Amino acid sequence: MNTLTATWQWLTSAAHWSGEDGIWNRLGEHLFLTVVCLLLSCAIALPVALVLGHLGKGGALAVNLSNIGRAVPTFAVLVLLLLSPLGPYGPWPTVIALVLFAVPPLLTNAYVGMRGVDADVVRAARGMGMTGRQTLFRVELPLALPLLLTGVRVAAVQLVATATVAALAGGGGLGRIITAGFNLASTPQVVAGAVLVALFALVVEALFEGAQRLGPAWARGSGG
Repeated sequence: MNTLTATWQWLTSAAHWSGEDGIWNRLGEHLFLTVVCLLLSCAIALPVALVLGHLGKGGALAVNLSNIGRAVPTFAVLVLLLLSPLGPYGPWPTVIALVLFAVPPLLTNAYVGMRGVDADVVRAARGMGMTGRQTLFRVELPLALPLLLTGVRVAAVQLVATATVAALAGGGGLGRIITAGFNLASTPQVVAGAVLVALFALVVEALFEGAQRLGPAWARGSGG
């Protein structure tokens, strides 16, 4: 029996979809971890990017620093956090490592989107008597939103693909299927876990793309 056939049989076995170690449960854990890390990343990166983009100061430095941090492998960050005093605190090392991984695309896209707003439009808004806060939320943010949402989509897909590292720290998610496969020397299970992660990432990408296409024109960056 070749690997592809064995992998298909593993995926289509009802026993592998139910229970604590089943695919549905692991998928739910993976989704929960992804959503939590994405929300935390947005809460950290987006306010910084919007303010720096609005002020036009310090943003390039922040983006460059975040991109330098992105060059550090998530697995290496996770190992260091596990060896730090945070190690015993459950999922926090994994969450912090994933948040650090997701911040750069969010920060970069939001900042670039803000700086890409037509300066004449901003000057016109100020000429109409808008305050800095009003200009930010009524003019700059709506115009920067398409690129900002692209950053959210990229971060979400990357988190889905990278959240498998949670299994290395004893966490849940689809990565547990892969690590269990390695422990059992079961190539079909390892391949099945990798296929599930890849399919989940594609579904998330498709959902974000569909939502943006079906959303309002301003979310698509279209004038019509």
